[in-house]
Amino acid sequence: MSSEKLKIGIVGCGGIANQKHMPALAKLGHLGEMVAFCDVIEERAVKAKAEYGTESAKVYTDYKELLRDASIDVVHVLTPNLYHSFISVDALEAGKHVMCEKPMAINSAEARKMIDAAKRTGKKLTIGYQNRWNNDSQVVYKACREGELGDIYMAKAHAVRRRGVPTWGVFTDKEQQGGGALIDIGTHALDLTLWFMDNYKPKSVTGSVFYKLKDKPEGNTMGRWDPATFTVEDSAFGLIKMENGATIFLECAWALNTTDVREAKSSLFGTNGGVEMKQGANWQPDLVFNTVKFDKLMEMKPQVMGRRGEDSGLQEARQWLESIVNDTEPLVKPEQAFVVTQILEAIYTSAETGKAVAF
Repeated sequence: MSSEKLKIGIVGCGGIANQKHMPALAKLGHLGEMVAFCDVIEERAVKAKAEYGTESAKVYTDYKELLRDASIDVVHVLTPNLYHSFISVDALEAGKHVMCEKPMAINSAEARKMIDAAKRTGKKLTIGYQNRWNNDSQVVYKACREGELGDIYMAKAHAVRRRGVPTWGVFTDKEQQGGGALIDIGTHALDLTLWFMDNYKPKSVTGSVFYKLKDKPEGNTMGRWDPATFTVEDSAFGLIKMENGATIFLECAWALNTTDVREAKSSLFGTNGGVEMKQGANWQPDLVFNTVKFDKLMEMKPQVMGRRGEDSGLQEARQWLESIVNDTEPLVKPEQAFVVTQILEAIYTSAETGKAVAF
């Protein structure tokens, strides 16, 4: 790459663009600048340009027009899930590097098209799993890589809210999102767990999906939802067996009658020790390692500060842009995100058929 700043185009100027991507990119002006904004609701793109764009930034309502701008190097795809695959493929084919927000796609066939397009074009593709940069996630990852836990043969992936259904945008619309809690927050917990274990070879998946609380909007921390437009699952659970025998239990819910609330967390159990990522007060990480030393049970609690996701979006964006500038691999590889998509799809399929899905 030349020393010039990367030119970035934003496709989708809604919630995740405003919460994570655009504020992070705005802090990385030495690496890139936002020169184009696209949204089907033009006012959102206009607002995004005013807040984050260069003076000459363009506004579009059709992403294909944005892709025709040869000066754009990078595109962030921040739309509802249904559109992730074909916009990403079109952007790659147009010669752009692509950051696509999670989940990768609504099914594995669409995700495969994205990987094929990246290989065909030689452009970089990554998926927005920013929780890998959380402080507690980084500690657990390093412990796993240094063999602190030994052989990890059992894990739990946690993405459980008590009453935290997102009531804005199209989160509760199955047609546009492909699913509910599982594809929205379960995907983060599963990504982390596979990454910690460095195990991406599933053998079979059994899943249960529930639509139990759509008519009970009382007490939701994000406001009441309309049961008439709530067409996705409120919770889902999966048992994943890997080729090497390791087993993962995935639990996720937007709404579950529990006080054990954990989101984007893992519990890992190995031959040398274990670790549990818990949710402390005010979203502070609560991390506990356990092992045996001096013939006694021992627990260790590292000092892990920082609210959930603090600066994780910024670290994600920095590493992504630097991977383009320096021609290195992004931390989140599309092949890893593809396996996450495969497993999520298998949980939905198993729940529908009542049978295990074999890989």
